[in-house]
Amino acid sequence: MPADARRLLAILMSTGAGFAEVYRETTRRTSLALDDGDMDSASVVRDGGTALRLVQGDRTFFASANSDDPDLLQALARDLAATLKGRSRPAPDTFHHLPAPPATAVERSPADVTVDELVSLLRRADQAARKCDPRVSQVTARYLDSVQEVAIFNSDGEEARDTRVMTTLAVQVLARQGEDLRTGYEASSESRGLEMFDGTPPEDTAGRAARQALLQLEAEPAPAGTFMVVLSSRAGGTMVHEACGHGLEGDFAEKGLSVYTGRLGEEVASPLISVIDDGTLPRRRGTSRYDDEGVPTSRVVLIENGILKGFLHSRRSARNMGCSPTGNGRRESFRHLPIPRMRNTMIAPGTDDPEAILASVRDGIFIAHMGGGEVDIASGQFVFHCAEAYRIREGKLAEPLRDVTLAGNGPEILRTIDRVGNDIGFQVGTCGKDGQGVPVADAQPTLRIPAIVVGGAQAAS
Repeated sequence: MPADARRLLAILMSTGAGFAEVYRETTRRTSLALDDGDMDSASVVRDGGTALRLVQGDRTFFASANSDDPDLLQALARDLAATLKGRSRPAPDTFHHLPAPPATAVERSPADVTVDELVSLLRRADQAARKCDPRVSQVTARYLDSVQEVAIFNSDGEEARDTRVMTTLAVQVLARQGEDLRTGYEASSESRGLEMFDGTPPEDTAGRAARQALLQLEAEPAPAGTFMVVLSSRAGGTMVHEACGHGLEGDFAEKGLSVYTGRLGEEVASPLISVIDDGTLPRRRGTSRYDDEGVPTSRVVLIENGILKGFLHSRRSARNMGCSPTGNGRRESFRHLPIPRMRNTMIAPGTDDPEAILASVRDGIFIAHMGGGEVDIASGQFVFHCAEAYRIREGKLAEPLRDVTLAGNGPEILRTIDRVGNDIGFQVGTCGKDGQGVPVADAQPTLRIPAIVVGGAQAAS
């Protein structure tokens, strides 16, 4: 591959490119779904290809092919280089590896596990959910894994290779009481192999999904109004991801589309708040050794004690903003251009005891689990749906609530948080941006928000 990459780079650099890159990827994905006790689908897909990119000034030129045939790729490189007219620049004679964080050890590769064992995991999840309560009427359990090999070579003489293993179990439960139907959803996903289930058995994931659905059957309609809210660490970092994380991605800031544009060094959050994006955390869903441009991943401090310290950068956004790339240039596959993306984004733990935070609230709302939501990057306005919530009365959890939404402005909420717990909890997902999806994890400690708009079906009481 290095010899082939040198030839491709020589072609790409022959007409005046300032930077050129060869990205090679092969991926094996397994997907199984058990719906109501029956196998609904099963597939093993192998995919792979090569992406070529060249940059001249502010212009980027890109082409890809689902092939590693040298003749085809050299023809593609010549077509791409023909878009430029300029002086030839030398391609590197040799490549060097940039130091990168260690890879997470994989004890049981998905490629070595039988289909029967995977089906057994799904049946365990199905049975565990049904045992929770007779009102559980439908269970869908999905298993997914991927083993991705990437090799990246560029005109700066840099070479990066990475093997990325991901294992995921997602369970959706439907509970019925009369005509009332409620759903619960839970997913476990880590950048490692089947050993994930040693620490997080499928029964645990299924039980949490069933609990969400069953609680909603018993829950009362949520009140509407402005409340003090406690966000549990179990809620994960959906709020930090959506309400401020996207606004801290370099391309949005560079284009003036972020509420944080031009505010480096300013106070943008409570002094209790620090926001970090860390691509080096062992086993987390957003972790890898290198990003998809061959830049080593890193721990990026975005907000420190309320002060905006930086943004998440690809090579392009870093160059345009006069910064160093942070290892956040990510792409869904070889078919896509890399863009700045989050990895494992979190609000750092504070010093307060979570139980003391709850006890400090006379009347409020406790959010135990977040659902989906929407956010406007430019303004920071958001609306989130909450999958599990409770009323707080005199410092204790009271009746469960359903159909709870939170609405507000992300930067304003970050400025008002006045208690930060010493715990932390993670949530996993796939983040969408510009038509691309990439695996991420989000985290936060227990947080107290003095006032936030809660949407519900009845007036506050």
